[in-house]
Amino acid sequence: MSPHRNGNLSVKPLQEFVLDGFAGGPQTQALLFALFLALYLVAVLGSLAMMVVITLDARLHSPMYFFLKNLSLVDLCYSSVIAPKALATFLSSSKLITFTGCATQFFFFSLLVTTEGFLLAVMAYDRFVAICSPLRYPSPCAPRSASFTFSLPFCSSNHINHFFCDVPPLLKLACADTTINELVMFGICGLIIVGTTLVVLTSYGYITVTILRMRSGRGRHKLFSTCGSHMTAVSLFYGTVFVMYAQPGAVASMEQGKVVSVFYTLVIPMLNPLIYSLRNKDVKDALRRLGQKHTAT
Repeated sequence: MSPHRNGNLSVKPLQEFVLDGFAGGPQTQALLFALFLALYLVAVLGSLAMMVVITLDARLHSPMYFFLKNLSLVDLCYSSVIAPKALATFLSSSKLITFTGCATQFFFFSLLVTTEGFLLAVMAYDRFVAICSPLRYPSPCAPRSASFTFSLPFCSSNHINHFFCDVPPLLKLACADTTINELVMFGICGLIIVGTTLVVLTSYGYITVTILRMRSGRGRHKLFSTCGSHMTAVSLFYGTVFVMYAQPGAVASMEQGKVVSVFYTLVIPMLNPLIYSLRNKDVKDALRRLGQKHTAT
C-alpha cells in the first residue's frame, strides 16, 4: 500500500493501534478488570443458559422464544467481540491491536449491534401480534461503515482513546476531512435507530391499549410486568446507542463516551437473559423441568 499524502505531509499507513482504555493506575485497572470480567461472565452464562433451555424444552419452541434464543446468541457474540480484548488490555502493559484486528473487531461489533436493533424491533412486533391479534399468531450497513472508516488515512496518532475500536475515537485520529464520514454515520445510525424505535414504540403502544381493555386485573398486571421489563431493556439499548452514534455532540468527552459504551457492550447483554428469564414464568418452568430431569437421571 502506497503512503497517502496530505499537502506536504507524507502519511504512512498504520500497522497497529494502541487502545488507551480508561485512565488510572494499576489498582484502578485491576478494579475495572474485575468489573468487566463479572459483567462478561454473567452475560455469557446467562445467554448460554437461555439458548440451552429454549433448545431443549419443546414447550418453548414458539416464535417468541425463537427470537429470544437468537437475541441471546447475538448478545453472546457481540459482547465476546469486545470484552476479551478489553480484559487483556487492563492487566497488560502492551495495549496494542493490529490494524486488521481493529477493523475486524469494529466490523463484527457494528454488524451484531445493528442485528440486535432489528431483532428487538421484530420481537416487539411479535409481542404485538401475540397480544393484540392472538388468532393470527402462529443488516447491510455495517460492512460499508467499516470499510468507509478504515479507508481514511491515520497520521496524528495511533492511540485510540477507547477500550475497543469504535467510530468516534477512530475519526479523531484521521488526518483527512471526516465530515462525510460523520454525516454517513449519523445518517445511517439515525435511520436505523429511529426506524426500529418507531416499530418498538408503535407495537408497545398497541399492546398497552389492548392490556388496558382487558377485564382481568390479574392478566393486566402480568402483561404489564412482563412488557415493562422488556421496555426497560429496549430503552437502555436504543437510548445509549442513540446518544453515542445518532446525536452529534450528545457526549461531551470520550471519557463519557466510554461509560456509555459499557452499557450497550456489556451491561445490556448481561441484563437481557435476566430480564427475559427471571420475569418469564415459561422459562422458569422450563428450568424447573430440566432440573427435575437431571435429578432423575
